Amino acid sequence: MTFNYSAGELQIRGHKISDIAKEYGTPVIIYDELYMTGMMKKYHNILNSHNLSYSVSYASKAFSSIQMIKLLDAENMELDVVSIGELYTALTAGFRVEDIHFHGNNKTPHEIEYALDSGVRFFIIDGLDEIGLIDSLAGDLAPDDLVKVLIRINPSVEVNTHDYISTGQEDSKFGLSLSNGAAKIAIDLIDKSTHLDFKGIHYHIGSQLDDSTPFVNAITNVYAWLDEHDISIEILNMGGGFGVKYVDGDVRFPIESGFDRIIGHLKAVAAESGRGMPHIMIEPGRSIAAEAAITVYEVGTIKNIPGVRKYVSIDGGMSDHIRTPLYGAEYDVLPVREAAGDRATVNVVGKLCESGDIIGQGKKLPADLKRGDLLAVRTTGAYHYSMASNYNQMQKPAVVFVGESHVRQVIKRQTLEQLIENDVM
Repeated sequence: MTFNYSAGELQIRGHKISDIAKEYGTPVIIYDELYMTGMMKKYHNILNSHNLSYSVSYASKAFSSIQMIKLLDAENMELDVVSIGELYTALTAGFRVEDIHFHGNNKTPHEIEYALDSGVRFFIIDGLDEIGLIDSLAGDLAPDDLVKVLIRINPSVEVNTHDYISTGQEDSKFGLSLSNGAAKIAIDLIDKSTHLDFKGIHYHIGSQLDDSTPFVNAITNVYAWLDEHDISIEILNMGGGFGVKYVDGDVRFPIESGFDRIIGHLKAVAAESGRGMPHIMIEPGRSIAAEAAITVYEVGTIKNIPGVRKYVSIDGGMSDHIRTPLYGAEYDVLPVREAAGDRATVNVVGKLCESGDIIGQGKKLPADLKRGDLLAVRTTGAYHYSMASNYNQMQKPAVVFVGESHVRQVIKRQTLEQLIENDVM
């Protein structure tokens, strides 16, 4: 990462964090733009090295904005959307509609119509009733203007992650089961449809995975099922979920060696099955955006309860940092000004009206920390702004991208007027 201490304070690519906070206010989410484009290039390079037909599709749920979409476009990425809002953002940014894939476990008729009218022709089927719905709504398309579809299946793979982000098991709101026949029924229904063209299989087995074994096991299970039912596919979409490092002890997914193992296994299984290699799709989101960013807060009230605990309150909270209250997720919290003196063990908490509004517990921070000092929370580039809320009528933070020679605001801080702009007076 390029967040480091220099001349006594935290900087990013030579830009002082305190200067950025002064210009844009706090809370502010600061992204290393070059880190993100570097990760996009890394995925392209490793898949290119295997001489594959492939595409890398960014999971826009991790973090989406006009300028983020433009970065993806420039790096030849494709894009996953799961709502009309994510699709609208992509289209407004000028993203190539032919490279947009529509996901989601409950696509509404309005969303499907909007996507089709906008030119989207790639859907991931997540339920049996969706097949007839999309087919009927595509009724006005020309006979040769088919909608390409994958079916999302659950490959029944065990993963070591939080229950809330484990998605490939049998008991899940996502996908179609292999064991109860739903996935095969889906393919039969698609074959009988008028406007849908079955292209292959999609699965997403979970998030924040640090090992390639679940991906290898998923390939084994899927190909055994394809062979059992004599099903041919052109596309295999293996999803995302590649883990990142939040705190010491976390293990990043090993992209190079991990994909060497995954692709090697896929080639072996496909050959044993007597099949050619499919077009490979992957869907990284968190691994591109998460470690690229920090969130900077200003310290407010400091409350020391002798013999109990010391609380350090900041000017944001669960409205822009929900993963700790929701999952118990751990984060590193750093002082923006470098401190070599004594440390105190504190709980860093938000300003919202919930006891669970916690940024981090048991954090070692400067003992002389005071109101007005700045704290930085690392690895907040994914599922922070995108999960932000207006609870307590909190304003969503500003977002800034930083490069070697520039600092640019990509999302303005939400205004007070915007908080009530939809209210009826």
